Amino acid sequence: MPKVTKEKKSRIHNDVQKQGIVFNKDFGQHILKNPLVITSMLEKAALRATDVVLEIGPGTGNMTVPMLERAKKVIACEIDTRLAAELQKRVQATPLQPKLQVLIGDFLKAELPFFDLCIANVPYQISSPLIFKLLLHRPLFRCAVLMFQREFAERLVAKPGDKLYCRLSINTQLLARVDMLMKVGKNNFRPPPKVESSVVRLEPKNPPPPVNFTEWDGLTRIAFLRKNKTLAATFKVTSVLEMLEKNYKLYRSLRNEPVEDDFKMQNKVIAILEDQDMATKRARSMDIDDFMRLLLAFNSAGIHFN
Repeated sequence: MPKVTKEKKSRIHNDVQKQGIVFNKDFGQHILKNPLVITSMLEKAALRATDVVLEIGPGTGNMTVPMLERAKKVIACEIDTRLAAELQKRVQATPLQPKLQVLIGDFLKAELPFFDLCIANVPYQISSPLIFKLLLHRPLFRCAVLMFQREFAERLVAKPGDKLYCRLSINTQLLARVDMLMKVGKNNFRPPPKVESSVVRLEPKNPPPPVNFTEWDGLTRIAFLRKNKTLAATFKVTSVLEMLEKNYKLYRSLRNEPVEDDFKMQNKVIAILEDQDMATKRARSMDIDDFMRLLLAFNSAGIHFN
């Protein structure tokens, strides 16, 4: 009697198995399959019937369809044309079809339309640039409920002194209130990712902080190069001093002001740090107010970071 071989379970999502669609790891495609997690994310976003919702990476539409049932409109940004077609087919000839707008292409390069909320199971490899594209978008949206890799989410909410506190933490918290909502195990996805996940809520600060974000980002980039070193040591790095000197000379030139005869950038920087009582401070323990004060001191002295 011939041996009966056990049929191998496919890793292809049931809803798209007939179409032969295999998920693309290059795009970070891990479809959220647990309806309880989806429902919880929508509830945490306080979705209203009048809302326009932005979704990034809708996949096969497991979260898109419940959003369409509750919202005025869903704008789904999908880079994979196969999944975009599957999503459109899923709502075709239903009352939900007119409420869905699909943007095909790279979210990071897309020009975003107006939206009230952003709810998404984020492709993990674009997490950081995605956050700042959202938070710098105007007009401001109400909030975002986003699924991230667990450690990335923990970095977003980290406070000064925490092990995971980093440039990502302070840059995000400058622009938004950040809350950890829930942990999500890898078995809630198909195919399961290699890491655990967490859902985070971002609420943009309105009005936005009175700071040039490019300048701010330039300062925090330098300060967190070696977050455990003192600022005095960090700002003595040759490449940092050369960049600041170049910017300073350009600033003086644009104002038709000559550079001082005894000018030395290192001396100028250290004098500012000491005047602000920050020469011995370390980025790992500095909060938003500390960096605001330091940036104002540098800019007032004609030292810029972009």
